[in-house]
Amino acid sequence: MEVSSIPVIDLQDFPSQSQKLIEACEEWGCFRIINHNIPINLMSEMKRVVRSLFDLPIEIKRRNTDAVAGSGYVAPTKINPLYEALGLYDIGSNEAVQNFCTQLDASPQQRETILRYAKAIHELAMDIGCKLGQSMGLGSDLLRGWSCQFRINKYNFTPETVGQSGVQIHTDSGFLTILQEDEDVCGLEVMEKISGEFIEVYPLPGTLLVNLGDVSKVWSNGRFCNVKHRVQCKEATIRVSIAMFVLGPKEGGVEAPPELVDSDHPRLYAPLFFKDYRKLLLSTGMRDGEALELLRTTNA
Repeated sequence: MEVSSIPVIDLQDFPSQSQKLIEACEEWGCFRIINHNIPINLMSEMKRVVRSLFDLPIEIKRRNTDAVAGSGYVAPTKINPLYEALGLYDIGSNEAVQNFCTQLDASPQQRETILRYAKAIHELAMDIGCKLGQSMGLGSDLLRGWSCQFRINKYNFTPETVGQSGVQIHTDSGFLTILQEDEDVCGLEVMEKISGEFIEVYPLPGTLLVNLGDVSKVWSNGRFCNVKHRVQCKEATIRVSIAMFVLGPKEGGVEAPPELVDSDHPRLYAPLFFKDYRKLLLSTGMRDGEALELLRTTNA
């Protein structure tokens, strides 16, 4: 399929785009956004900062410790030997972002860029949540106050690894992910819902990609697609990406709102508490959405 197959949502064209947004969530579980609030020069500067952070000595990168499991430095593993990451939990907290910068000895200029980017991407996530809630007829406070995680990724592709997997097939565990792709290096593929085939996602400079995760499927009572995706090594070069994950409420659980449940659409999933769900994923090793079957209700 061509790149145009993945829906493109214009954030400056609402409510006209509302139906298109819902269809993208149901049929694809991902969409590309244009006319967002992140300046192009800030995106470019953040990418330069990301590359410089990965060039730091390993002893400095290891200072990036977890606030919750999986939120700090991730070194290459046997499962994902080409991949490493740095990250922080609660990107909506200025203190948490400042601490991330301090852990990695960020320069004043790098710190300023990271803080500006964190603020802008968090505001964008809340705006997407607002538009999604309004498009579903459920108000504008969806995702406000939810936990958000930030992760920067590096793929160490070499001539010997062309054709191999950079990251295994998986779904994201949270509600949604906003991804700034590497505009120079392809590799991301998403699974088409009906055919089960993987579709290459070609980067488009200045845009951002949104993927829906497991929490969105629970919240939508099964209507939204938690898109399966992977990263493949297409060429022998370094690939980087910048991801922001909206996970779940800081307190309380996630369940389908009453407006999405009726006699024709019974509740499919028990309430999901994200911290417990994260523990379930870590203990079972389930990565591509199958853990949701453990939360199915007797109505399903």
